Amino acid sequence: MERYLALELASTIRHDGQGGVTDDLSTTDGLAAWIAAQADLLDRYGTRPDFATDEETRGEVVAVREAVRALFARAVSPGPPSPADAHRLLPADEAVARLNAATSRRGVVPHLDWPHEGAAQLRFRSAEPDAPTTPAAVLAHAAIDFLTGPQRENLRACTAPRCVRYFVRTHGRQEWCKPSCGNRARAARHYQRHRASETRA
Repeated sequence: MERYLALELASTIRHDGQGGVTDDLSTTDGLAAWIAAQADLLDRYGTRPDFATDEETRGEVVAVREAVRALFARAVSPGPPSPADAHRLLPADEAVARLNAATSRRGVVPHLDWPHEGAAQLRFRSAEPDAPTTPAAVLAHAAIDFLTGPQRENLRACTAPRCVRYFVRTHGRQEWCKPSCGNRARAARHYQRHRASETRA
C-alpha cells in the first residue's frame, strides 16, 4: 500500500486503544521518533531526517498538521470529517494560508531522478545550495502535493467507532482504514441490532 507523507502526518493523531485520542507529536522526542520513521518519504523531497527537533520545530509541525487535517476534512466533504478535531477545525482559507506560508520558507524545484536500473521518479531539491530546510516546510509541501494530486479524490475519514484516521480508499466499497477497524465497526453494528431487538421484545 502506498504511503503519503501528508497522510502519515495527519495520522499522528490517533485512537489510543482505550477510548481516547493520543498525539504522537506531543513531545519533542515523539517528533524525533516520527521523523526518523518517515525517512523514506522525506527522501522523496530531497530531505534527510536530521532536523532539529526542539520545541519551536515541534510547534511548527503541529501547526502544519492542524492545517492538513482541516483541509482533509474539506476534501472528504460532504462526508463527515475525523471526529478527533471536527469541533475545532481551522477555517479552510486559514489552513491554505498556513500551508503556503510554511512552504515559502523553503524554495524547492522538481528534479528528474532516473537511475540506470529503476523507474524514473520526481524528486524535489532545494532551489538554493545549503538553503535551510525545516520539517514544517517539507511537510507543507508534501501536503500540497497530496491535495493537488489524484489521491485526494479517494481520501476518506474512517467511519469505525473511535477511529480518527484518514485513509486513501483503494477500492470502491472501502469504508475503513484497516481491517481491525472494519471488524470493530461490524461488531458495533451487530451490538446495536441486538440491543434494538431486545428493546422491541
